[in-house]
Amino acid sequence: MNEKTFPLDAAALRQLAERFPTPFYLYDEAAIRANARHIRQAFAIFPDFHEHYAVKALPNPFVLKILADEGFGADCASIPELILAEKAGMRGEDVMLTSNATLGQEFATARQQGAVINLDDISHIDFLQKTAGLPELVSCRYNPGPLKDGNVIIGKPEEAKYGFTRQQILDGLVLLRSKGVTRFGLHTMVASNELNADYHIETARILFELAVEVKEKTGIRVEFVNLGGGAGIPYRPEQTPLDYKDLARGIRAAYDEVIIPAGLDPLGLHLEWGRIITGPYGWLVTTAVRSKSIYREYVGVDASMADLMRPGMYGAYHHLTVAGKEHAASTETYDVVGSLCENNDKFAVQRKLPKIDVGDLVIIHDAGAHGRAMGFNYNGKLRCGELLLRADGTVTQIRRTESIDDYFITLDFAALESFDATAKGTS
Repeated sequence: MNEKTFPLDAAALRQLAERFPTPFYLYDEAAIRANARHIRQAFAIFPDFHEHYAVKALPNPFVLKILADEGFGADCASIPELILAEKAGMRGEDVMLTSNATLGQEFATARQQGAVINLDDISHIDFLQKTAGLPELVSCRYNPGPLKDGNVIIGKPEEAKYGFTRQQILDGLVLLRSKGVTRFGLHTMVASNELNADYHIETARILFELAVEVKEKTGIRVEFVNLGGGAGIPYRPEQTPLDYKDLARGIRAAYDEVIIPAGLDPLGLHLEWGRIITGPYGWLVTTAVRSKSIYREYVGVDASMADLMRPGMYGAYHHLTVAGKEHAASTETYDVVGSLCENNDKFAVQRKLPKIDVGDLVIIHDAGAHGRAMGFNYNGKLRCGELLLRADGTVTQIRRTESIDDYFITLDFAALESFDATAKGTS
């Protein structure tokens, strides 16, 4: 069991909601820092450990700056993410560009910043050379295909669009060497939100064995392996979180068994964890604004799927509590819903909860990753803001709520005034 907690009591949250109207995200700086330190301590048993935080999980420079301060780098998938990482103080080889169907300008920006480029396809080698030039260090993403089972979120590796085949890894590294590349890395990403430590240990073993095969068949010694992300968090109270030390020890045992006898020690171990770093330490706070009783009992809140799309997109579970009613009996059964014109705009379906009254503050837990980042503007909804609870107990607004002007900023209303809407046809 893992207890779902919130860092403010009901009175303090009510005061905060008076300053910053709901909905909003709240992140706990002290908890994020403590979690980052636990991870670094657990993986200190490796000769060279690097964590590249997956910027896609929570693309806010204030949070990234906290992680940079804790010694983390960044994993990016676009130019804006590269810029966010740079502004947060994550630079050079602390940053990786891991993307697919990558554009030339994305490669060029990564090259300019000195980031590690992680290629997704063997055809990208020539494309990178033509558009940005080949750097000294290149990483290649491996897709193990049927050698590795996927999980429900990311699917089977052989059906995924990502990565090189095993033979392409060998051929690609040889090609890179022939073009002057002198430093090499291997990467894979085969799961999402996986809580089974053995799954991650098996992934490490697969990459360790691939590094040995590369050395034996090509003479190339890879500098690091990147196990990707995919480490899960216990969204449900009955789930057990990953034990960092046990996981690190399991990966280290595979390292000792595979890497050391092959003469490849020291080999860098990299991760690109995102969800597990910040997910449990962010909450979406929303207010109950409507109640409805038809075939089911509904509670309508002022947040919507536009603020947190995981439940509507995946049917994902997020734990809900009601401020001030954390220990009240769950006597009611509700669908907790937003206001979008989509019936999957639901944060909870037939959930047992305490009685919720209009005006109650509802806390949606484990929203610190893939929450605000996946927001959108359907139905003209304005994305909510983000707040940071500092270690000293103060709260800083780190992203304001969108305004109507923000929503319209890419439209040219002046041109609309002179726009002739009469149909123009040719005869």
